[in-house]
Amino acid sequence: MRVAFVGKGGSGKTTMSALFARHVASQGGPVVAIDADINQHLSLVLGADREPEPLGAHLTELKELLRGGNPRIASAATMVKTTPPGRGSRLLRFDDLAGSRYAVSTPDGIRLMATGPFSEDDLGVACYHSKVGAVELLLNHLVDGPGEYVVVDMTAGADSFASGLFTRFDLTFLVAEPTRQGVSVYRQYHDYASSYDVPIAVIGNKVQDPADVDFLRSQVGEDLLTWMEYSRAVRAMEQGRPFALSDLEPVNADALALLHKHLDAQDKDWERFGRQTHEFHLRNARAWANERTGLDLAEQIDPGFVYGP
Repeated sequence: MRVAFVGKGGSGKTTMSALFARHVASQGGPVVAIDADINQHLSLVLGADREPEPLGAHLTELKELLRGGNPRIASAATMVKTTPPGRGSRLLRFDDLAGSRYAVSTPDGIRLMATGPFSEDDLGVACYHSKVGAVELLLNHLVDGPGEYVVVDMTAGADSFASGLFTRFDLTFLVAEPTRQGVSVYRQYHDYASSYDVPIAVIGNKVQDPADVDFLRSQVGEDLLTWMEYSRAVRAMEQGRPFALSDLEPVNADALALLHKHLDAQDKDWERFGRQTHEFHLRNARAWANERTGLDLAEQIDPGFVYGP
């Protein structure tokens, strides 16, 4: 299953991504965590001893790998972030992702990947979505199976909608603090996501009392799945002090277990995945990619290719 964590900047989505990845790993699930946020903090929170090789710096290599022998793609230069797989493309299994040279291990056994930060050459020139496009391409070509988990920490706010990456998941968890600012991103995300059949669930964060829960319920209704209470153990983790999942307060440990159960209950809809892959590829082709490549990139869509195992 693939899950994204989104929310307003400062809502705690990186912390929640890390806690959830650790919880799933503690239950025996193989986990690949991907930091796709412009603020690259996931490795720090997961306790990795080094940064992963930045995916955004190796986009050409990734394109060359993924195009394989697909006759519809003449070269890596003609691939864009939305280029779909077709017959002859190099498809990835979960173990290919986990075993990639772009991934590093964390103390909890999670395999961590990252888009990487801006380089000196990017400043004032490049959009960060050029780096996030590496994640979109990987997920487009990934055939994940039961009991395998990809956890992605996304860019803050509604900026996630600047690419089709927001449709690459089986479920999106939106982290919201019990404030008007905290739920404002929920309203944007809900409106955009509902148009594309993207399932979302809200996690309240930094909840201090029943009034906070009531506020969240009044603002997001049935989308509120659960909430995390203010946690001294989490604060210790964020400050770099020793932390283990067993340090979590029981109510917060139960919240993580509920997130896991809810994700596992999602249907794997390969037909929707393929349909959205084609839709966003055609949108990007018409908007900018045809002009940039000098080609009609609609020809990259293979109508005989079937998504899924």
